[in-house]
Amino acid sequence: MTRRRRRSTVSWGCIALLIVPLLLVLGAFLLVPLMSVRTYGPPSERLGAFQRFQYSALMLWYDGQVSNPVSSSAGEVPFTIATGEEPASVAARLEQAGIIRNADAFIAYLVYSGLDTGLQAGEFQLSPALAPLQIAQKLQDATPTQVKFVILPGWRMEEVAASLPTSGLAISPEQFLLVARDPHSGFDFMPKGASAEGFLFPGEHILPRAIGPVQLVALLMNNAALALSPEMRAGFARQGLDVYQAVTLASIVQREAVKSEEQPSIASVFLNRLAAGMRLETDPTIQYALGFDAVTNSWWKSPLSVDDLAIQSPYNTYQNSGLPPGPISNPSLSALQAVAYPAQTPYYFFRARCDGSGLHNFSETFDQHLKNGCP
Repeated sequence: MTRRRRRSTVSWGCIALLIVPLLLVLGAFLLVPLMSVRTYGPPSERLGAFQRFQYSALMLWYDGQVSNPVSSSAGEVPFTIATGEEPASVAARLEQAGIIRNADAFIAYLVYSGLDTGLQAGEFQLSPALAPLQIAQKLQDATPTQVKFVILPGWRMEEVAASLPTSGLAISPEQFLLVARDPHSGFDFMPKGASAEGFLFPGEHILPRAIGPVQLVALLMNNAALALSPEMRAGFARQGLDVYQAVTLASIVQREAVKSEEQPSIASVFLNRLAAGMRLETDPTIQYALGFDAVTNSWWKSPLSVDDLAIQSPYNTYQNSGLPPGPISNPSLSALQAVAYPAQTPYYFFRARCDGSGLHNFSETFDQHLKNGCP
């Protein structure tokens, strides 16, 4: 009897030695993922049972290297992901840039969360003040926080508005024009009730994607005002023009000059005409008065007809003397400089050359002007 009891005791002891480790392994297999879920959320559904345990364990192992930022006070830095770049390469460069502490920990989180397949190519603004798990989320969306908004020299405000739907800005053309037509700018050089025409400064503007129409018009007008340096304003004054008159003339020069190098000469023609009391007789002012032409699908109808030249409008410089009531387009810096510092010429006329170069022939007399016509 004694021997049988000893054998039974030994057998149960062996079984216990086998069961206890199995229970511990099973408990760990169940507990580790649960502990990881509390901090890092549920694992990717693409992971198998063993992978879930494996990456859950890695998340607990790396812990603070994934959930804590490198620095709580660091600013944003630009970071670019190339098309087709592997997650391992992205993680390595993030570590090299000091945006994350540990590339391996970052990769482990990407795989654990399933975000490794969602990294987007593009440009990002990232900060070491963000936790790596936050950075991983940001890299899923390549939508930039800033937008490059381009205004071409010589556009009128309606053309600026028409470019908005494809700009990335959440401003409709109608919203923009509502503000641009009555901007309440506060600039002392603008007449009361004047629109923003002429002061929507051309060029590339880097703007917050969330900018509103009031802020956009104000920013463009402020950039235009900054371009009007004291030296340039003094140049306007030497031509007998105030700022608003000078911008109006520059807007005409902008539309007439195909080549920017001719702007000072074209400005001199118009200034000579004004000094002599001659009408400007410039087609762009007629085009502005006519507005959008459905036939040519343009705001700048060309060619103009005899009837077009007879349009009743204060912008008709074939009928009215002096400058039109306001700018007809938004001139570039070079056009503004051409009015402030025009070429000194004896010319009163200019006409496009017949060679398609975009250049003009200039003349002193109307007879010479007629001779410059194309055969």
